[in-house]
Amino acid sequence: METKFCENCGNKVAIDAVICPKCGRQLEELKTEENKSNASQVIINNSNIVDGGYKKKQCDKWITLLLCIFLGIFGGHKFYEGKIGLGILYIFTFGLFGIGILVDFIVILFRPNLYYV
Repeated sequence: METKFCENCGNKVAIDAVICPKCGRQLEELKTEENKSNASQVIINNSNIVDGGYKKKQCDKWITLLLCIFLGIFGGHKFYEGKIGLGILYIFTFGLFGIGILVDFIVILFRPNLYYV
């Protein structure tokens, strides 16, 4: 597969890509019949992540990991992610009896630095 680099973030993208999947910026104009008449084309890219009509919260992996280590027994990392119900469950079960904290620690380690919840 042929690739090129995004001029904005340097990410490797497919040669025929119009929008960079990493930064969301437009790479080139779309090739359509209307473009042949030198009409300028604008692409509006809304970078908010929306799922089911709700904007997803962006969380930092390292903050979540520290909260899991120091406040995991009280569900601190779950409250940070906006998962209030699980946070309350962690409070009453002491981090799902420690097993939940261990599983969450491993899962958080393998997440990307910025992730959406």
